[in-house]
Amino acid sequence: MAKDDNGSPMLWPFELQRKRVIWILGLSTLFIGFYMQFASHSVAILPLNLSGIYNRDNSESRSKSTSSGPSPSNSGALGLEGSLPLSTNGTSVGSTLFPPCSMNFSEYTPCQDPRRARKFTKKMLEYRQRHCPAKDELLLCLIPAPPNYKTPFKWPESRDHAWYANIPHKGLSIKKAAQNWIQVEGDRFRFPGGGTMFPHGADSYIDNINDLIPLTSGKIRTAIDTGCGVASWGAYLMDRDILTMSFAPRDGHEAQVQFALERGVPAMIGVLATERMPYPARSFDMAHCSRCLIPWYDHDGLYLLEVDRILRPGGYWILSGPPINWKEHWRGWERTQEDLKEEQDAIEALAKRLCWTKVVEKGDLAIWQKPINHIECIRNKDVDRRLDICKNHDADSAWYRKLDACITPLPEVTVPDEIAGGAMEKWPARALAVPPRIRSGSLSGITQEKFQEDNEQWKQWMMHYKSAIPSLSQGQIRNIMDMNAHLGGFAAALHKDPVWVMNVVPADLEVDTLGVIYERGFIGTYQDWCEAFSTYPRTYDLIHAAGLFSIYQDRCDVTYILLEVDRILRPKGTVIFRDVDDILTKIQNITNRMRWQSQILNHENHSLGPEKILVAVKSYWTGAAMK
Repeated sequence: MAKDDNGSPMLWPFELQRKRVIWILGLSTLFIGFYMQFASHSVAILPLNLSGIYNRDNSESRSKSTSSGPSPSNSGALGLEGSLPLSTNGTSVGSTLFPPCSMNFSEYTPCQDPRRARKFTKKMLEYRQRHCPAKDELLLCLIPAPPNYKTPFKWPESRDHAWYANIPHKGLSIKKAAQNWIQVEGDRFRFPGGGTMFPHGADSYIDNINDLIPLTSGKIRTAIDTGCGVASWGAYLMDRDILTMSFAPRDGHEAQVQFALERGVPAMIGVLATERMPYPARSFDMAHCSRCLIPWYDHDGLYLLEVDRILRPGGYWILSGPPINWKEHWRGWERTQEDLKEEQDAIEALAKRLCWTKVVEKGDLAIWQKPINHIECIRNKDVDRRLDICKNHDADSAWYRKLDACITPLPEVTVPDEIAGGAMEKWPARALAVPPRIRSGSLSGITQEKFQEDNEQWKQWMMHYKSAIPSLSQGQIRNIMDMNAHLGGFAAALHKDPVWVMNVVPADLEVDTLGVIYERGFIGTYQDWCEAFSTYPRTYDLIHAAGLFSIYQDRCDVTYILLEVDRILRPKGTVIFRDVDDILTKIQNITNRMRWQSQILNHENHSLGPEKILVAVKSYWTGAAMK
């Protein structure tokens, strides 16, 4: 990724402590003495009593909190049994509480706002890409939850059920009734696991894929589903230890991505249009399109070239729906046989020019495989009219980067059977094994030794996090975001737990680590936190950020970053910020105005360094019903 010369340098917490040690040693004897005395009497993070503000039964708070404006639920102090907080919550005198936004903004997605999208052309779906509000359009208010909002079902029950009050849209249950996507049953939705191309359910459909390529050997771990619907494919792949990034635009089928996240399934708002998807090269072991209606053969094959960029060497592309098995389905698709045959021939030819091999076509499924390197592709370029391989190409650059009409080059190899970029361990060993990008020394300053040190550090951090936040160990948390994921240590420390983590790497950092995270078997995205994230409101249970605000304090107003965190965090959701204490104090002053309940705590090692931890819980409140 390109470096932002105007921004602050990346400061990971370990560097933060080292860079500030001179400042610490220069403090007055009295100040140092105070800290030494405090450290000698304080203890590590002990269990944080969230029972009064983060419980599963919202019935009482719902009846008291539904109003025209925010009404904090359980406003008692955030308990910390046996510890000594450095700062406690409480709205300071003279501070102004952020008001609630209008209920019109209850499902506001700032960078995918349909009103703003109308200003852009429909050519290549440009209008459905990210188009973020200008600075003078940013909201200084809190996005309200709908009336009668309830805490989502726990996983795995959430895979099959969601509360109607949380996403009050029946459109899909009507439009897709025959395809069994979603059904309304009283006060809840039920997700039978159906889909346009898998009427017998996602489980049966995935079993059919497993008959053609091995899904349970540990070789396939990360997948992407373009045009994901309500993400049933990704939901049922979790039973096979495959983690899927479900990807769909905000379009006429209301709230597809919102339904996916409500179910506890990874998803993002996004579209294949004129720009790259926000993932590094060689990210996914498998890509999937089930009647996603993407014109793969149009625009010089740009969309399939983008799939090729993000597919790992030896990765699979699975296509079902038009034009596959057109001889059987052409009447139902209301297209001519000639038209469908021409479309399939075009896709077959394009895949061959990409150097892909067709593995199998059986029934409604067709599967292609990307080569493990480009030796043969380069050798046979002129013979088979293969596409050009890009020159001077930053393969990982993917934040507002236009699509390229050439094949993304793979790392060079010396022999035909060598895997470009390096071989990886099977899952789950992959989670803690040294990733190929680090083994090769391609990331400046990140050695194998530092990677192992990071893993050990995260064992300690996670032990204390679970002690501080009981809900993290009690199955009450499912959707997690790490806003500054670094090497993915947070996700790795939780890889045996029934949670998933959206690992976010801030765009334009000097060292891009998102490829490492994918090589570990996790998923994530690039993001500039001066803009909104591509998701619906209330889609994450827990949000973690280490050193993030040290990066962004000179780039943009952190007030808007915190309002964005409030937008995407579920009511009674938890936040953990690690940063230097002066920045956390500023953050807490803002979150007080958002009605969060919070404490700033010493970190695990009780050192005299400036790093501290802020733990906060978002209050429960809802907006008034529209009249």
